[in-house]
Amino acid sequence: MCKDTKKNLVGQPIFSQIVKLLPRDKFQKLVNHYQSDRYYKTFFSWEHLVTMLYGVFSRCDSMGELCDSMRALGGNLNYLGLDRSPAKSTAGDALRDRPNELFRDFYLLLLEHFEPILSVSRIADVRFDKFYAFDSTTISLFSQVMQGVGRNRKDDGKKKGGLKVHMLTDAHSDSAKFAKISEAKRHDKNFLQDLVLPTSSMVVFDKAYNDYDQFAQWSQKRVWFVTRMKKNAVRETQDVMFKRTLEKTESGVCLDEHIHLFYKKKKIAKTLCLRKVDYRDEKGREYQFLTNNWDITAEEVALLYKKRWSIELVFKKLKQNFQLHFFWSDTENGIKSQVWATLIAHLLINVLKRKTKSDKAFSTIAALIRMHLPTHLDLTWLITESRRTYSKKRPRNKSPVTIQQELF
Repeated sequence: MCKDTKKNLVGQPIFSQIVKLLPRDKFQKLVNHYQSDRYYKTFFSWEHLVTMLYGVFSRCDSMGELCDSMRALGGNLNYLGLDRSPAKSTAGDALRDRPNELFRDFYLLLLEHFEPILSVSRIADVRFDKFYAFDSTTISLFSQVMQGVGRNRKDDGKKKGGLKVHMLTDAHSDSAKFAKISEAKRHDKNFLQDLVLPTSSMVVFDKAYNDYDQFAQWSQKRVWFVTRMKKNAVRETQDVMFKRTLEKTESGVCLDEHIHLFYKKKKIAKTLCLRKVDYRDEKGREYQFLTNNWDITAEEVALLYKKRWSIELVFKKLKQNFQLHFFWSDTENGIKSQVWATLIAHLLINVLKRKTKSDKAFSTIAALIRMHLPTHLDLTWLITESRRTYSKKRPRNKSPVTIQQELF
């Protein structure tokens, strides 16, 4: 065997091939809407976006490291529409002043732009075409720019800041449909007010999001949900539809009942009609699920909630493969802009993985892109192949005796 030395080179570096996926004309419309290039003589919005994406993909820890790294690219910057690497102070000022809503709206626009590519997969054992999961993840900040969660410290020390990324994902394709960034102290259930869900869709979420008045509105609009019941929920059983006693080693549904849940909204007593399913898993853990759908089986209720774990994997990919431990700005606007750039980078890798139909792990693709950003390898080849291959030579039909004679 001999090593295959064929090189899959193209005219532009890897990073330039990734940036070409972005619809620049649509981004320019947002720039005109926010007038984000007003009063800027250099370092316009597109250059700002490209700079942040380079820093996200290369996992730069600081703005100085990011600018110095881009300066080392030299002539390759012209492929990205940049004349030169931005100065550290210029990039820092733009992070502070340029509205993060520009990058937020561009991310939401990209979700719609790439939907035909991402929405091709489907979970086989889920009957709902529109199946969503939502949750939030907390990112700690070493400053009080955005207020963190938890109690105030007893000593004179300051409580660290933090932000929350609230995200709605399509469980079929593991891709985001909506995202919102807030201070970590904001309660999760307030996120429900920002969601616009289609009729006949199914959403799953944790009990931290329980908002009974919102549940009532969803029931009227035929938006279905599955969540867990809080221990302090005031309820009354109306009808027991199924009940059985499980052995210690058994798992499955043990109770399915129709309940009325009582709550108050603006000091007005209200009643909500729901379905409660008690379930024990293989590890002996017991769950109490709530749903407003009466057509699915009790086993499906437990299965749908189990699929909620897909959004936890999305957060895991974000935190493990991108730099969300160090931020390039100490302002709230700059921090949010970096998070939106990270979400855009995460979306682009998902798009590349789907377009190339690669079986490589997300972390592997992210690492390959990080290591080869300035190289001129073909992006598709890098993702689908990029392994050392050997070409087979025609074997010689020699007997062991002949081989021994040749050696001696």
